[in-house]
Amino acid sequence: MDEDACLDRYGVHPADADLDAVRQLLAAHTARERQAQGGGDTELMRLCCVQLFNAGGLDDVLLIWKAKTASTDADCSIDIQLLCGTGLAGTKAYLRSLRPPEAAAALQRLLDCEQAGDFEDFSVAGHAAQYAAYYTP
Repeated sequence: MDEDACLDRYGVHPADADLDAVRQLLAAHTARERQAQGGGDTELMRLCCVQLFNAGGLDDVLLIWKAKTASTDADCSIDIQLLCGTGLAGTKAYLRSLRPPEAAAALQRLLDCEQAGDFEDFSVAGHAAQYAAYYTP
């Protein structure tokens, strides 16, 4: 499935019943991208991350982080803000509560990006609207 097919099938705001399919698609392309840069479809990966951002589940934060850190291309394609579908404060608190090293790495990147001003004027609703405008002709 490519980005257009995924957008046609699930939209920017997938139904709850479709979220597992989005997660599986993201995980598959993340694995391919980790094996070899360009092996996964980073545009499709970004769309999947937007869809999960819009769902707002904390359980997806590390999945999005793994996609973002799969390669240099993925890191550039997937905005750091996509980790924060429940908001910046909630995401930071969630990551602090986790033990895996990737949670600490994700938290540190969020803190660094926040310090650099990447979250100035950030809101979940505002970013959701920007992504909707980007993906909707």
